[in-house]
Amino acid sequence: MPERPVLIYDGDCGFCTRSVRLAVRLPVRMRVQPWQEADLAALGTTETRARHEVLWVDTAGEVSGGAAAIAELLKAARAPWPLLGHLAAAPLIRVIAARTYRWIADNRHRLPGTTPACQLPPDQRPGTPT
Repeated sequence: MPERPVLIYDGDCGFCTRSVRLAVRLPVRMRVQPWQEADLAALGTTETRARHEVLWVDTAGEVSGGAAAIAELLKAARAPWPLLGHLAAAPLIRVIAARTYRWIADNRHRLPGTTPACQLPPDQRPGTPT
């Protein structure tokens, strides 16, 4: 189990990397790691799942994915972000958030902020040691 939560994302996707750069500005202690460089088995998940969605692994080892991962990230941050995280986890909003997340994830290569290959060099990924 990790000492602090881990946010796992697709480090080869420019849109995903730019989104994570926004997430690291939140007031939350976490480790941020591209799935391509993570020990996924030790974190309790798989490459298949990591390719499909952003993942949040909490300190108890529980893995959340997609919109639920984002809600957990927000809940772990300092005020006022937890309120938004709890709202995103509410039953009706959770369904809408999950559908919105899935549409964005399925179309990320078409969204602004991507590169033609939906890829950034490893040294430009957030969480990568410099």
